Amino acid sequence: MSKIVFQKTKALTDKEFSFCAGCAHGLIHRLVAEAIEELGLLNQAIGISPVGCAVTNYNNFNCDMVQAAHGRAPAVATGIKRVLPDRIVFSYQGDGDLASIGTAEIVHAAHRGENITVIFINNAIYGMTGGQMAPTTLVGQKTSTSPFGRTIEQAGMPIRMSELLATIPGSAYIERVSVHNPVHVRKAKQAVKKAFQMQVEKRGFALIEFVSTCPVNWGMTPKDALKWAEEKMIAYYPLGVFKDKTKEAQ
Repeated sequence: MSKIVFQKTKALTDKEFSFCAGCAHGLIHRLVAEAIEELGLLNQAIGISPVGCAVTNYNNFNCDMVQAAHGRAPAVATGIKRVLPDRIVFSYQGDGDLASIGTAEIVHAAHRGENITVIFINNAIYGMTGGQMAPTTLVGQKTSTSPFGRTIEQAGMPIRMSELLATIPGSAYIERVSVHNPVHVRKAKQAVKKAFQMQVEKRGFALIEFVSTCPVNWGMTPKDALKWAEEKMIAYYPLGVFKDKTKEAQ
């Protein structure tokens, strides 16, 4: 009799991902889904779909999903969580969605200490709309709207959202992770599980930032994109825990 050692998580549907080759969204989707299932939260979970590359993730997550206007996922998540406090509410947002048009929403959700979980994908570019410069685009990085590379004089320094949100009293758990190799994939999953557990324990606002890749808009092969993320992205966006109230209380 054969033994099952690996299978698709029940928190994902059978719908195929529509992401480009080498994009990390599919992997991150799976990590989020596995965390939800392993914590026994599937029947309680409500996700908020963004505007961006993951705009159709309501087709992929096998739980209740709500579509939000661009950048407004934290506001929608706040409303749902306050009306249904027994549910586990999470938003899934890219850097253009969260760190640009949705900056006010994410900052104020953290400031209020909303008991929600945020999954933040930072690939340093606007992926879905043509590869424009994002608030997270690195200095010197070329995009469709910065063909000669981002300059500090014109656009300022790239915004570090994890560091910013960690300074807010209402935030409870902030960590930046990556999925550029198997070791970091495993670490990222543990971070996601902890972020959901923080919500279960009613500890407040939790956000996991993923350093991710966008090979198509970066103009790289998937392999080269992973190397660039490790060497360039993480150099500016260091990995680690920026805030953890569970440790502060000890």
